[in-house]
Amino acid sequence: MKRLLAALLTSTAALAASAHTRQLVDVTVIDRDTGLEAPIYHDGGQTYLAGEPGHRYAVRLNNQTGERVLVVLSIDGVNAVSGETAGANQAGYVLSPYEQAEINGWRKSLRDVAQFVFSAPESSYASRTGRPDNVGVIGVAVFQEQMAYVPRPRPQYPIGRWDDRRKSYEEAPYAERDGAAPAPAAPATGGARAESGDGVAKNRSLADGYGNNEAPDLGTAHGQREWAPVGTTEFRRRSNRPAEVISMQYRSYEFLVDQGIAPPCRGNRWNCEPRRPEAFPLGFVPDPY
Repeated sequence: MKRLLAALLTSTAALAASAHTRQLVDVTVIDRDTGLEAPIYHDGGQTYLAGEPGHRYAVRLNNQTGERVLVVLSIDGVNAVSGETAGANQAGYVLSPYEQAEINGWRKSLRDVAQFVFSAPESSYASRTGRPDNVGVIGVAVFQEQMAYVPRPRPQYPIGRWDDRRKSYEEAPYAERDGAAPAPAAPATGGARAESGDGVAKNRSLADGYGNNEAPDLGTAHGQREWAPVGTTEFRRRSNRPAEVISMQYRSYEFLVDQGIAPPCRGNRWNCEPRRPEAFPLGFVPDPY
């Protein structure tokens, strides 16, 4: 049974939590040969998108927050920036507040990428580099930025106040000074250790099984090179664990129809939706027979 990457999935609970809160980053897949978003389908708690073999695609990332975020992108279980087997603590893309970016391919340098292309699984980049187990999944792990610590200013006492306080203390009776109860000790908590270096998550390969799902019929090939310049920046993660994890499996439209995940339709599959009655269907009055 093949294992499919729950891209950068640290736990099932993480996915369940993100499903009930506003997403930090919205993820969509764009077919670059049609200019349309890949159709999305939901089945059995999983998210699927329909890809077209031979078509180039891009992963569109939309930061929906007012702060910078780091997005670690995994394609078929491989980090799209470094080419490593995907792990949450690896390199990614930093998005400015409310920024939208389209990632068109495997990062080859700061200047160019090799295009993402839907292909047969055996032609995928992951399979050609000896990592075929996790073909068929796109995912991201989102990290929030550690905010810079700004110390609060210490209060400035008015001139003469300290002298007055010291004078009143020296004049107080000894019994009054020495008999004062000591300040209570601060309560001990386990949070300090949990937030220390002992709680840092270790690097791991983030592959996970997907039950009885059929083997994928699509992968992502290492396509032609294209110009896609980026820069570098410093980013300190607020936590060693992703604040949000999003994953989706991709298959051909025919596969999804055969599995009963996508509805069969005629015409343009990219706009295929369950049939609904329409008040103004297109066209002129036809003959009744």
